Amino acid sequence: MQNILIVGSGDVARRIFSRLAQRYRVYALVRNASRADEWRAAGAIPLLADLDDRASLQRLTGLADIVLHLAPPPGEGKKDTRTRNLLAALGKGKSLPRQLVYVSTTGVYGDCAGAQIDETRSVNPESSRAGRRVDAEQCLRQWGAQTGVRVSILRAPGIYAADRLPVERLKKGLPALAAGDDVFTNHIHADDLAAACLAALRHAGANRAYNVVDDSDLQMAEYFDRVATAFDLPKPPRISRQEAEATLSPLQMSFMRESRRIGNRRLKNELKLRLAYPSIDDGIAEACARRNACLS
Repeated sequence: MQNILIVGSGDVARRIFSRLAQRYRVYALVRNASRADEWRAAGAIPLLADLDDRASLQRLTGLADIVLHLAPPPGEGKKDTRTRNLLAALGKGKSLPRQLVYVSTTGVYGDCAGAQIDETRSVNPESSRAGRRVDAEQCLRQWGAQTGVRVSILRAPGIYAADRLPVERLKKGLPALAAGDDVFTNHIHADDLAAACLAALRHAGANRAYNVVDDSDLQMAEYFDRVATAFDLPKPPRISRQEAEATLSPLQMSFMRESRRIGNRRLKNELKLRLAYPSIDDGIAEACARRNACLS
């Protein structure tokens, strides 16, 4: 049985684990004891370590045949020091993993003014957050080329699930941009992202990037409207971009400055992934079905 190391222990990691447990010996890198207990109870082997503490990662050397890297970069700086620390630990031993799959973000493309793009689009990060993702991608590509480890990059947009819809935002009555100022957004259901990670283990090419997005073609306000309708909530009021700058937080506005329409042909043709939730409507319908089941 092969060893697989999951780095990053959030929701998508747990969804991946549920599909891996019967085929791999799964190690999970966790930062605290309570999270370690959760993974141990699920059947994984937790490793208590911290990506911000390079010395704590020594036990990773020579451990895994495959690495799934889902951990985000640190919250500040220009470099992803966490990825750099991870690669330093993995590279110390005589036995390297044969494959590493990294979940990045479509934010690396920056603002594309609503254009339809694919993986051939050059990265152009416009936020420090996206810049750290580009740094991680570049480090991973270089490391893969130097070591011969098959490194693949999955670029994910806004991740949603039944419990990850903007319901609370709608309840607060926060505004959305008027149509003339609005941006195109991209989405992927957490289950489909987990499935893409597994598909990458089988089919992804070395030093190859894949956009993991669904088939939706929506502006952000339209997305909010569809969730509002499904959950019987008021649709968000529309305001101009100038009004939004004065009303919304810098973090909220950061997602309203970049407009992209991202294609997923490579995901389907090369990773051979059939999306369980090809449109945002499919995911919203599933969330409503769950809600109704709980209420009945």
